[in-house]
Amino acid sequence: MNAAANATDLRRRAEAFAEARDWAQAIACFEEIRRLTPGDADVALQLSYLHSLAGRYRRAREHALEAYRLKPSRPAVLKELVARLRTFNEAEALLACVRGLGALSRIEIPLLLAIAAQLSYLNLQEDALRFLDEARRGDPDYPPTLMSRAQVLIYLGRFDEAESELQRCRTRAPQLPKLYWLLATLGRAPRDGSLAQAMVRLLQRPGLAAEDAAMLGFALHLELDRAGRHAEAWQALMFGCRAKRAQVDYAPAEMRATVEALRRLPIGRGAERGGDVRPRPIFIVGMHRSGTTLLEQLLDANPQVRSIGELYDFTSAMRFETDHHCRGVVDLTVVERAREADFAAVGQRYLDGLAWRIGDAAYFTDKLPSNFLNIGFISQALPNARILHLVRDPVETCFSNLRELFSDANAFSYDLGELADYFGLYRGLMAHWHAALPGRILDVPYAGLVDDTESTMRRVAAFCGLEFLPAMTDPQSSGRAVATASAVQVRQGIRRPSQPKWKPYEAELAPLIQRLPLV
Repeated sequence: MNAAANATDLRRRAEAFAEARDWAQAIACFEEIRRLTPGDADVALQLSYLHSLAGRYRRAREHALEAYRLKPSRPAVLKELVARLRTFNEAEALLACVRGLGALSRIEIPLLLAIAAQLSYLNLQEDALRFLDEARRGDPDYPPTLMSRAQVLIYLGRFDEAESELQRCRTRAPQLPKLYWLLATLGRAPRDGSLAQAMVRLLQRPGLAAEDAAMLGFALHLELDRAGRHAEAWQALMFGCRAKRAQVDYAPAEMRATVEALRRLPIGRGAERGGDVRPRPIFIVGMHRSGTTLLEQLLDANPQVRSIGELYDFTSAMRFETDHHCRGVVDLTVVERAREADFAAVGQRYLDGLAWRIGDAAYFTDKLPSNFLNIGFISQALPNARILHLVRDPVETCFSNLRELFSDANAFSYDLGELADYFGLYRGLMAHWHAALPGRILDVPYAGLVDDTESTMRRVAAFCGLEFLPAMTDPQSSGRAVATASAVQVRQGIRRPSQPKWKPYEAELAPLIQRLPLV
């Protein structure tokens, strides 16, 4: 049997082992393929995936970088490569890979879209838009291009253009569920109920995939809520939540065990180094939908501050140090292995990985809300970091999470009981961090940001060591892209609604409210 046939047979065997979750045998097969066909970037990528599944972060990362160094040219392999490099936050390698492709006009549309998606994940929205513009030139009516371009335009605050792209897509492909979710998110549909009617018709189609059902359910909720049809809106929301919960893998017992392990973990004092150490990280943490994006926008108005958005760079540094590819921000294995961690190395790896983003900025904000789980690690790895904790009314926070369709994050947010219990874990962990790290965390009340912005931002600036500037009271002073669920809301300025958005659903939310820690 020649090498090519041998490799084909080995790949079939590897796939069978992987299906049986026998990672060691699957890896052994691909190592033999690697010996038979040296220089195959796809083989290196498959080894990277398998080592991730086996929990070995460092080996998985090494194989991803090996694939990068092999400089593949096949579009299918390049799509996998850029996604894999982004998984490990190897942004500089990803950008070098993209630059090596040459003229955008020579790249096929599926690869243009794949690259744009990864650039958008890295919060490089203007760069993502360049690739989407080229894809649009190649085919002005291709629905995936129009929807992807609209999403990035929303992040950039270019809402008129986004709406135009979505309406163009609707003319071409009115059956796409994601189209309606984006239209509902943008919130510019006519008030005649026609958009809601179209979604209801789509929901009645047989064989609707769970992912599509979730998108339509959440989109329909938003439209019905805007129309004041609250009973129907609640039904749509619960339909969407059930569809999404069926797709996500969330184990409440595992989350509880992880939080309990974090509370037991010894925390070194991590005393600050003397002098004015730069750049200084400012972590903005809390529950999602608690106002973290608003605070980030206000801080970004200070020219000393560089905002980098919601990224997983600190988690990547902890994954590397503990050699474990956890799902989400942290898991029990990372916590257990962190007892032996070199936190100085974690901090340096984190800062080195962000150097290309930060440039010569004196301060930068890292706004991943769920980094509240990492506070004990952050305090030791980055002793000079400032930690800002957004505090918002529990019911407002939870309802805002409940009605938000997240991508892969926040799997707890689609069930009333699981959401309430997670909020309780979060609240208890924050109390623990305050007790263990007195003076290291500043609670920032969302109500203060909205009702008394200047006083609140003066306190924030003083805590961070920043000069207060009047521009720090207006979120529209920042021109940066906002790649979060608050992309539309935060550009509407600071508003206090006449009543909380959850109030019309108070009776339906009773099971959640009764389980929440309200003090």
